[in-house]
Amino acid sequence: MRTLKNILVTGGAGFIGSNFIRYLFERVGFPGAIVNVDKLTYAGNPESLDDIRQSYGGQYHFEHADIGDFERMRDILARYDIDTVVNFAAESHVDRSIFGPKDFVQSNIVGTFTLLEAVRAHWGKRRDTLFHHVSTDEVYGSLGETGAFYETTPYDPRSPYSASKAASDHLVMAYHHTYELAVTISNCSNNYGPYQFPEKLIPLMIMNLREGKPLPVYGDGRQVRDWLHVDDHNSAVWLIMNRGANGETYNIGGENERENIWIVHTLCEAMARITGNSVDSYKRLITHVADRPGHDRRYAINCDKIKGALGWTRAVAFDAGLESTIRWYLANDAWVNRVRSGEYRNWIERNYGKR
Repeated sequence: MRTLKNILVTGGAGFIGSNFIRYLFERVGFPGAIVNVDKLTYAGNPESLDDIRQSYGGQYHFEHADIGDFERMRDILARYDIDTVVNFAAESHVDRSIFGPKDFVQSNIVGTFTLLEAVRAHWGKRRDTLFHHVSTDEVYGSLGETGAFYETTPYDPRSPYSASKAASDHLVMAYHHTYELAVTISNCSNNYGPYQFPEKLIPLMIMNLREGKPLPVYGDGRQVRDWLHVDDHNSAVWLIMNRGANGETYNIGGENERENIWIVHTLCEAMARITGNSVDSYKRLITHVADRPGHDRRYAINCDKIKGALGWTRAVAFDAGLESTIRWYLANDAWVNRVRSGEYRNWIERNYGKR
């Protein structure tokens, strides 16, 4: 069991990172400092943690910075006496990586390398530290109709996004072997839940359902993903950080394999129950569009290792988690509208400067 004193969370204004910070304060009752470093690209939203800032102002600190800035990272590590880093920072949308791969290489590979260098320079030979790197199941490639990804599955990335994440995973493990840096890595399946930027499948469909817009489904919609509630993901990450073996990788899966088209139909049905509108009025919005290049057919994670070695279990049933997610988005119009609008970008520039 590790003793974690002051934690640096990179990408903490994003979907999973902001939920992780919220989890540490509200569920764990973490007593130390948590420093949120975020570059505030299009999907970073410090407003997601406004209530945390107000309630935990003595412990919670926000730094508008790029993990690719070596001197700034080293200064932050020293100023807050950081002994633990959790690296959520990443460009993470496959479609965006297809049309703009340079940003993914810069953030996910160069950024992770620079952060590792800053950590190595600051920590030196200390042995009371940890660098936890958050990755994805997409590094493993695509599955057929059967089988699952294990921690030993060879990497076979198929998109610029997954290739950049695979490279960052290898860098982290290389620093462990070469420089004896204490590291753990987690590879998770598709996350869902509150505060997710509305470009990903579930929040996009919820927003379009709310507004009566078409529900775009790639190809035949038979692509299979394993869905994991963000709270379950973060409980697993926290467990790994505390009890995971140095130099080990742990897969985190939701054990909820569903076809994309099934997800869309289920969202239509849940929205009809919540609003009282006809389910057919929602399902008529489903629109099949051309499949994206290199679209992986199926992901499925085997998470026996984290369950057996660390005793992790999921707490959020998928149907309940999906309905609570819909209700959260419907109840948080102000957050959604600001994130999707130019007003949000103007607010970021006024408060944090233009990047």
